[in-house]
Amino acid sequence: MNLLPEKRFDELTKKMSSLEPILVVGDVGLDKYTQGDVKRISPEAPVPVIEVTREWLKLGLSANISHNLKTLGVNSTLCGVIGEDHHAGSFEHLLEDEGLSTWGLVRSNRRPTIFKERVTTATQQICRIDYESTEALDEQEAARLVERVREFGSKSSAMILEDYAKGTLSEGVLKDCIAEGKKQKLLVAVDPGRTTPPLWYKGASLLKPNKLEAGMMVESLGHGYKKLSMEHIATILVEALDLEKIVITLGKDGMAMLDTKGDGKLHQIPTAASEVFDVSGAGDTAISLLIAALGAGASLSEAAWIANCGAGVVVGKVGTATVDQKELRRFYLKLKETLN
Repeated sequence: MNLLPEKRFDELTKKMSSLEPILVVGDVGLDKYTQGDVKRISPEAPVPVIEVTREWLKLGLSANISHNLKTLGVNSTLCGVIGEDHHAGSFEHLLEDEGLSTWGLVRSNRRPTIFKERVTTATQQICRIDYESTEALDEQEAARLVERVREFGSKSSAMILEDYAKGTLSEGVLKDCIAEGKKQKLLVAVDPGRTTPPLWYKGASLLKPNKLEAGMMVESLGHGYKKLSMEHIATILVEALDLEKIVITLGKDGMAMLDTKGDGKLHQIPTAASEVFDVSGAGDTAISLLIAALGAGASLSEAAWIANCGAGVVVGKVGTATVDQKELRRFYLKLKETLN
């Protein structure tokens, strides 16, 4: 499948900034990076001693999708649940610093704000410390979240359901969000959780699993996926979940996609990444660009190429990263030159 022409690439990416806001719903959290140098082993235990040189906070989980959309010039509304703790305040302040609204957030006095700290050197991650609860929302919390989705759904151009299986997207919340999306005639895209029953996503417009997730979903539906072709896996998921489109990310092998509104066949594009430093957030960038490009009028294959370019940019960066329009176009032109 050929790379889309430069004129078409420019046309689609420029249209993104005129889209109505994209509604992003799912688990949200705060990422902290603690970076330093290792010069000795601790005398207390056989572990490295990190001499800290730098610390910084970033928006994590679904909030990274809103951040990606913002840097691309696309407006979004983020809906998720945070706690009644100091991390919640830091999270809201960081959203505001990035020009993102806090209107769609729900506070919970039962759950902590998800907080992940990564301790790294300049070249490798030493450990990650997670503060979180994966319990499902209670009825009141779920009702308040769905009410936010209903409130902002009518003002949105699409909905992204980002599932990290941390408890926000329960079966009931997913069912209500997908129903609301259909009611508002929105494209409802799902980035699935690895442990979530796939039938919970039934009725969504688009599913974007990675290769492993797609295999696990097919297996949970009663199929032995290891001997199945990628086209067979995609077809099973489309039929079982009543999907219109599916995009399966394949890591170093690129992306595979099937569009029932197109020719109904599986197509594949190669990876665009040339250097890989860190895959954190690459999936967030991919679904952000995929949905923004579809909203701008792209075909599924055109949107996949644009998403592929964005993912190629962020895997060349350290940590959970974003991409802007200049970086995206620069990468596209480099890729075009390489393929020619």
